[in-house]
Amino acid sequence: MSAEAAKTIPTIDHKPHAAFFRQSGWLMMATIVGGLMTFGVHPLNKYISDAEYTAFGVLLTVVSCLPTTPLQMVFAQQSALALATGRERQLGSMIRRAWLGTFIVWLLLAATIFIFQGVIVKRWQLPGAGGLLVTLPLMLFSLWVPMFTGVLQGRQDFFWMGWSTIFSSAGRLAFAVLLVLVFALGAMGMMGGALIGIGFGAAVAIWRTRDLWSLPAEKFDSKGLWQQILPLIFGFGACQFMFTSDTMFAKAYFSPDAMKPYVVAGTLSRALLWLVMPMASVMFPKLIQSRLKSEKNNLFGVVVLGTAILSVCATLGLWITGPLVIRIVAHSSDVAGTMALIPWYACAMVPLAMANVLVNDLLARGRFVVVPFMVLLAIAYGVTLPLMLNHFPGRIEIILQTLGVFNFLLFVVCACFAWLSPGKTKMTAAK
Repeated sequence: MSAEAAKTIPTIDHKPHAAFFRQSGWLMMATIVGGLMTFGVHPLNKYISDAEYTAFGVLLTVVSCLPTTPLQMVFAQQSALALATGRERQLGSMIRRAWLGTFIVWLLLAATIFIFQGVIVKRWQLPGAGGLLVTLPLMLFSLWVPMFTGVLQGRQDFFWMGWSTIFSSAGRLAFAVLLVLVFALGAMGMMGGALIGIGFGAAVAIWRTRDLWSLPAEKFDSKGLWQQILPLIFGFGACQFMFTSDTMFAKAYFSPDAMKPYVVAGTLSRALLWLVMPMASVMFPKLIQSRLKSEKNNLFGVVVLGTAILSVCATLGLWITGPLVIRIVAHSSDVAGTMALIPWYACAMVPLAMANVLVNDLLARGRFVVVPFMVLLAIAYGVTLPLMLNHFPGRIEIILQTLGVFNFLLFVVCACFAWLSPGKTKMTAAK
């Protein structure tokens, strides 16, 4: 192992299960703390109009639909591989090239949105273009954060990965409160808070990985790299599409009055997935490392069981405490409409949470044959949902029923490949 590798690989605990529970416990705590602060932004809807709040929900969903999860998992995979095989300089070259590439892609996307901002504002029934324009730099930081967070994940620096989440959420809450309550900026202020907050998170992740991205350049096998990362891009991209796209579909079909309960229900229900994701995040680089070293462990079974228990308990807890939580973040008049959606929304998230664990295991082990089936399911969902909305006009719950069916199918497909298909794929670092 090179001297550079010795500097960058964190100390490995000789008790892997103790390390796993400690690391996933910390990430879970950081996610909960960060989630509570992020959730603290939503009570600001009491001080703005319903149109402004639903605009905030839609713009936030647009950012959520960026390929952040695929980016993070790609860099987690490449960092774990590079550090395990002494190719840190190649990793540094990859990071710098991706940093520039994402900026160029964002620049083209931002120019397109700026040119067609009038059409977008009209189609999404936004109160103005201000929030949309603030969303543009937020999109750039949202592309950078998962890159560097993925490097932290791949090198198993979960301590600072957690602090990046906390700093981001704290900045979002503090500046959203300031911009909405003091400057009365509405959705634009809430998006501005998100921008500043994610800037804090990006600063932490970029600073903590500077020893890698600042290394001297070294050539790497670009073709081999794309063969490794394309399955992750499409696989995790399919999961993210299933997780985030429903609000944009809903906004195109329903009024701001109908959308407010939907946005609140979505915020609460998606928290179920964020609660259990830390376990899969810790598992992913450990499985890559174990595969390279031909080691055996039972982390997958532990994570599956833990995810199932936490998901079911969190769903039941949301059903019980939902009315109280809704009164905190919204008005009493929103309780009935939101609670009518929460059972459908929460139940749709449970199979997605389970599928997320299976996807992490399959792709960490290089079993990429599942990816085409995942992509086909995501495409089928994207085609089916507008058809269902046109066939059942005015029934907003049909979105969640359709989402639940496709998330369950995703879980079944991944389960078949995880437990019924013993195929193996060789995983090597790109040279």
